[in-house]
Amino acid sequence: MTTIEAPAHHSWGSPMPQTPAERRQAILDQVRDSGYVRAVDLTAALHVDSSTIRRDMERLERAGLIRRMHGGALPADPADTIDTPYEVRRSQHLAEKTAIGAVAADLVQDGQSVLIDNGSTAYQVAAALGGHRDLTVVTNDLMVAMCLRNQGVHQVHVTGGLLLDTVFTLVGPVATNAVEGLHVDWAFLGAEGVDPEAGITNINVVELPLKRAMMAAARNVAVVADSSKLGRSSLATVCALDEVDVVITDDGVPDGDRAAYGDVLRCVPVSR
Repeated sequence: MTTIEAPAHHSWGSPMPQTPAERRQAILDQVRDSGYVRAVDLTAALHVDSSTIRRDMERLERAGLIRRMHGGALPADPADTIDTPYEVRRSQHLAEKTAIGAVAADLVQDGQSVLIDNGSTAYQVAAALGGHRDLTVVTNDLMVAMCLRNQGVHQVHVTGGLLLDTVFTLVGPVATNAVEGLHVDWAFLGAEGVDPEAGITNINVVELPLKRAMMAAARNVAVVADSSKLGRSSLATVCALDEVDVVITDDGVPDGDRAAYGDVLRCVPVSR
């Protein structure tokens, strides 16, 4: 593995890095802090040309510290940082998320009311609802709302709230208040971690009040998460595993691990 010199921790707002090692450390710090950084933004912030940033990113990637993707960089393990941008998440585990979305959508009957959380797996639930009719759907995810609107057969409500722009998610008191007092048939929640002991967990705390309000508003609660999220826990606990009705995931969960999740776990076959 390539060794990268490790100068003292560099803050993005501190003086400009003077050496290549300091510059690479600054890039690494920003990737870890932000979860995703565009190469063009690094070029502007560090006052170097694009080829220099490209070489720095290549070296960091060879060292196993970042992962280059979509004109920028992610941490080597993006699940341990803040939210990964939407376009990146939608491309990850796409076959699994599509299969999960189809099975989740089959739980919904025509004419029902549905809450859909934010996230790339939740997006696939929305995408699979095109065959339904006369649904009333409430979401805090702008991409989910557009997907449903383009189907042209549902009544779509958006919560409002503070926009987390890289993930097109609305959060905060306005969003939570929009959900409180609703009574819906189904809530579909995303998760960053699903673990028998830690329960359903999320990568940040700002979304917790809204997720819990969605659960309280729904007669049935389904968590949709691909198998890479199972057996791991993230920063903030949303609820215990036994507080949801079903966890829909793909068949990547090892057979020996499934019993620990009890009857709530449903593993969907995926054609790869």
